[in-house]
Amino acid sequence: MLREPTCRLGASLLRLITARTMAGVPTVSFLELRSLLSSGRARLIDVRSREEAAAGTIPGALNIPVSELESALQMEPAAFQALYSAEKPKLEDKNLIFFCHLGKRGFQATQLARGLGYTGACNYAGAYREWLEKMG
Repeated sequence: MLREPTCRLGASLLRLITARTMAGVPTVSFLELRSLLSSGRARLIDVRSREEAAAGTIPGALNIPVSELESALQMEPAAFQALYSAEKPKLEDKNLIFFCHLGKRGFQATQLARGLGYTGACNYAGAYREWLEKMG
């Protein structure tokens, strides 16, 4: 039987744990993303349109529009490499982070990737908008 948190620390911790997932989809915060990127431990995928990504993106991100994502993640590695000029993510890759402009497409992309077996897929819920606000 679950109990209601009886102290402020318990309630705060519960909110933090709940915030770490959006409807069962793991998320990363701005600070977590910066740390993962600076240590080279993240693979970042921008699921906005090519036009949106061309106007600006998070450094190091690979652009795969959400409309292409399902077929891209199911391609043979050589075909993926030829089309996106990048190595195809592996199912077991950790910190495969998806983002869009506001969060909805990134969330959808993360759900899709996890459904295809990419167990390390997560969503940068703050999205490009937050990155732009904080990093200029």
